[in-house]
Amino acid sequence: MHDDHHHKPRGIMRWVLTTNHKDIGSMYLIFSFTMFLLGGAMAMVIRAELFQPGLQLVEPNFFNQMTTVHGLIMVFGAVMPAFTGLANWMVPMMIGAPDMALPRMNNWSFWILPFAFLLLIGSLFMEGGGPNFGWTFYAPLSTTYSPDSTGLFVFALHIMGISSIMGAINVIVTITNMRAPGMTYMKMPLFVWTWLITAFLLIAVMPVLAGAATMVLTDKYFGTSFFDAAGGGDPVLFQHIFWFFGHPEVYIMILPSFGIISAIVPAFSRKRLFGYSSMVYATASIAGLSFLVWAHHMFTTGMPVFAELFFMFCTMLS
Repeated sequence: MHDDHHHKPRGIMRWVLTTNHKDIGSMYLIFSFTMFLLGGAMAMVIRAELFQPGLQLVEPNFFNQMTTVHGLIMVFGAVMPAFTGLANWMVPMMIGAPDMALPRMNNWSFWILPFAFLLLIGSLFMEGGGPNFGWTFYAPLSTTYSPDSTGLFVFALHIMGISSIMGAINVIVTITNMRAPGMTYMKMPLFVWTWLITAFLLIAVMPVLAGAATMVLTDKYFGTSFFDAAGGGDPVLFQHIFWFFGHPEVYIMILPSFGIISAIVPAFSRKRLFGYSSMVYATASIAGLSFLVWAHHMFTTGMPVFAELFFMFCTMLS
C-alpha cells in the first residue's frame, strides 16, 4: 500500500496547494506585478490615443473599455494584491507567529483572484466588447447602455471581493490570536497596525460594493429599477452606495503604505518612531472618518445644501 499523501507535492502542485504564508505572499506579489504590467499596457493604449487631438488609433468604444478595465486592474489587481502579499509575508514574522491563522483559506483567497481577472479580461473578447462605463460603473450607463459582458464584469467583481474579505478575516484572526507572548497591541509594529485597521475597512466596505454591483446586475438583466428613475429608482442612489465603498477604498490602498514608511524610516534613520501611539490613534481615526465623507465625490449631483455642508466640514476635519 502506497502512502503517497505524506509526500510533499512537487513542481507546480507545490504552489497550487501551498499553505505557507511566504509562498502565498510571493504569489500575490508576482500576480500583482503581472497585473501592473497588463494595466500599464492598457494605460499606454489610452495615452497613445490622447497623444494628439483628433487622433484615432482605436475605436472610441474600445478606448472606453481600456479606461474601465485599466482602472479595475490597477485598483483590484495591482495595488491591493501587492499589499496583501506584503501582509502575508510580513505580518506573521512581525508578530512572532508561525504562519497565518487560516492557511488553507489563505491559499483559496489567492487562487480565486487569477480566475476573477481571467473573467474580466475575457469579457473584452465578447461580442459587444468588455465593460465600457469606467471603473466606477455609474448607473444608468452601466445598467441601460452597457454591453452584454456586464454580467461577467459583476461576477469578476464579486470574486475579487470574496478574496479580499477572506484575506482580511485571516489578517484579523492572525493578529488577534497569534501574537508572541508579551507582544501587546501597543507593541506591534506600525505596519501590523495599519493592516489590522485596513482589514476591518475591507470587511466593512467590500459587501457594499457587492450590493451596488448586484443591483446593477438585476437592473440590467432582471427588470428591477433600483437606479432607473422611470421605474421609481434613483441614479444618485448608486453614487451614494458606490462612494460609501469608494472612499474607504482609497484608505485601504494608502494605509498599508503609511505602515511601510513607518517601518522603513525608523530602521534606516536608526531612531525609534516618534509618537507611536499617536500614529496608531491617527490611523484608526482616518479609517473611521473615511466613512463620513463619501459624498464629497458628489457635490455636483444636486444634493441639499445641508448635506453638502456636512460632507464639506467632515472632509475638512479629516
